[in-house]
This record gives sequence, structure tokens and C-alpha cells, in this order.
Amino acid sequence: MLFRCQPGFESSLVAELGSAGFASLEQGSGWVRTGGTPTTEGTTDSRLGELCFPHAILLTPVEVTGDSVNGLAEKVAQVFLDSARQERFEAPWPFLVDTAGNTEGLGRRADGVARAALELLKKRMGRVAKLASDQRPAGPGERRGLFVYFADFQRAFVSRSCVFGGQRRMADDPQAPSRSYLKIEEAYGILGREPSPDERVVDLGAAPGGWSYSAAKRGAHVVAVDNGPLKAGAANNPNIEHRRADAFSFFPPAGEAYDWMFCDLLEEPHHVMRNLLEPWLERAACRRFVVILKFGRANPVALLEELRSPKAVLGRCARNVRIRHLFHNREEFTITGEVVP
Repeated sequence: MLFRCQPGFESSLVAELGSAGFASLEQGSGWVRTGGTPTTEGTTDSRLGELCFPHAILLTPVEVTGDSVNGLAEKVAQVFLDSARQERFEAPWPFLVDTAGNTEGLGRRADGVARAALELLKKRMGRVAKLASDQRPAGPGERRGLFVYFADFQRAFVSRSCVFGGQRRMADDPQAPSRSYLKIEEAYGILGREPSPDERVVDLGAAPGGWSYSAAKRGAHVVAVDNGPLKAGAANNPNIEHRRADAFSFFPPAGEAYDWMFCDLLEEPHHVMRNLLEPWLERAACRRFVVILKFGRANPVALLEELRSPKAVLGRCARNVRIRHLFHNREEFTITGEVVP
């Protein structure tokens, strides 16, 4: 299998794969290749969907090499033709091409190979080729299509199946007070839900208000908890109530629960886990949550193992939990989930 991650986090990915039982064979900028099979008794390995650092996982990729665009395109097209003869295509299917790192010119070469490969498919399977889409699937899960990843100018990996983690680049909003706005927008896709009108959201450590603004623009009523000021679209927003208080001391009255709890604090991760995440989930003070933990000074894989322990608060009090290193995360990861009633 070939695992793709954010460039610069390959060592974290290797460590996480090792803890999950996957042996790394090779790595480059933004990717790690492992041995073994991705299936257990005919079903995609359930461990794959639980991983944090991979953005996408190419299953049983075929390695192709070539010195020219046309040569590579022929091999990419042939992988599809050899495996698609008995398949039925009634709806658009993803044809996605990605490249390693930031190698200058590699993206242009990959685009050229993709165009040439699609032209070859049109000659052999015209109706099927017309259904090819370059739109990245939304949300996590396994997809069937044609996925090509260029390790360098002469070498690519081609797969018919890909497991997506749900990470993706988000569009900015000029009214958003901070870059952190992009993280919460991306996190909605991981959870598969976003705040709706009239829902109640608490944003702990809100300033300057990127996450509060994101929920408020969807019509939710937001309580933004922070001693610092709100800015840009979050300042004087009619859907945002600013309470100047410490995030760790704020808690709803007994018997009340917010629909959403947001938290993106520049704090030691265990402090956030013990003094914020645990009490909110144990007391069911919210129904859904999006929480970021900073791992800059901690071992991220050890932290993941703590969070995934059945005895930890996520195992005891939450469901549909996903822990992801987002496209817009730095040395941090994002936890989304729902509180067990």
C-alpha cells in the first residue's frame, strides 16, 4: 500500500503505521510505501480507516515507470483497462492524480500524463471515459476509480481503489478572523455534519473568533468564551455572544447541553484532555465536539494510543470518533465525534 500524508510528517506516519502493524518499505516527500495486503478475509482492513496521519491510501498500487509523458500515460491507461473490463460504470468515477512534495514541474508532468491517459481511455472505452471526474470525493471512506501518485518524473503508483481520510484544502473567507477558520471548515467534512440554524455552539478559547464565525455564518447561536477580543467577522456578530471567561472554568448549568463544543487552545495536550475534554464528555455537556490537541512537545503516536484506549474518555463516552491530521493542521491533530447520550 502507499500512504500519503502532509509533507514533513513522514516520520509520524511511519511511527503510526508501525504501531498499527504495517511495516514501512520506502518513503519520500509526503508518502510512505508498506508491504503486506490491505484486506482481511476479502474486506478492506478496518485499521486503515482509523489512522490519523494518512490523507489517502492507495490499495495494491501498481508501480509504473517511463521517461516520457506518452510512455507513462500508456501504462496508466493499461492498468485501468486490465482491471475494468468486467465492471459496470453508471455514474461519475474519480480519476485523480497527485504528486510528491513540491518538486518543481512535477505537477505539470502529472497533468500531462493524466490528459494523455484519458485520451487513450476515450479511444478504448469512450462512454466510461466520459464519466471520469477530477473532483476529490468528500468525506472519509474507500472509493473505486483511478488514482495515480507520482513519486518523481519517471515513477508513479497506480491504483483502482483508494481510502480517503477526509482531509482537503478549504477555501478561505475574507471575513474570517484567522487561519484557524480553515481547520473547523475541514473538520466538518471529517465528522460528516456541520452546525445548523438554531443549534447552540460553545467555542472554548474562541479569540480571535475563526471557529465562532464559521458556526455563526451557518445560523447557529455561538457562545464564544475567551478573555481576548473577537475580530473581523466574529466581532459584533449578532449570532455570537462573547463571554470574557477562562475556557477551563466555563461549563453549562447541570442538565443543559450544547449541540456543539469547539476547542482549539494553545495548551499542553494532556491538560486539555484531563481538564476540558474529559469533563465535557463525561457529563454529556455537549452532543458533538471538535477539539484540537497540539503535539509539538509530545510524542504524537503515544498520544494517539492514549486517546484510542478503550478506557480513555473517547472510548467510554463518545462514538463516531475520528482523529485526523488535517490538511490545515500543523503540529496538532483534530478530534471529532458525538457524545454517547
